[in-house]
Amino acid sequence: MLRRRPEAPCRFRVFWATTMAMSFEWPWQYRFPPFFTLQPNVDTRQKQLAAWCSLVLSFCRLHKQSSMTVMEAQESPLFNNVKLQRKLPVESIQIVLEELRKKGNLEWLDKNKSSFLIMWRRPEEWGKLIYQWVSRSGQNNSVFTLYELTSGEDTEDEGMPRNCEVQLQQCRQHTNRLSWNWKSQLLAQPQ
Repeated sequence: MLRRRPEAPCRFRVFWATTMAMSFEWPWQYRFPPFFTLQPNVDTRQKQLAAWCSLVLSFCRLHKQSSMTVMEAQESPLFNNVKLQRKLPVESIQIVLEELRKKGNLEWLDKNKSSFLIMWRRPEEWGKLIYQWVSRSGQNNSVFTLYELTSGEDTEDEGMPRNCEVQLQQCRQHTNRLSWNWKSQLLAQPQ
């Protein structure tokens, strides 16, 4: 008798509700079956990858999705058009995700490249957004934890990734650059 090997628990779970996928305005390519097959022509493929990258960033931004596994991504409405019965293959998803990584919008969370952090804003943009919010709210010279920035009521309408401290930790490099201008300072937590 064959037994099914228990699946390892995923670090990130994505639950896609039908209403979530329906509230998103899909680009015209999403309704075009060849979009779900990477094209061999170099020029066509570059345009296709640009369209996929834009779609991934828009979708994740709208749904405030900041991390998932490749397998979760493949099963999500993002890469799986149920209406067309077309799904982008895992190998092609990897190519799209690698393209996002090259642009600075994705970071792999493991060596196997099976889970990733998607940054619909690059770290520099988050750093600038945080600085603008601090200035606008008159809280210069204040100390904030990443938890307060991602879960606080004050930042709810600012487009911060909700409950995702990992994404804002990616801002460290840019925040450190801002500190040379005396705009911000990153305080490390003692271990």
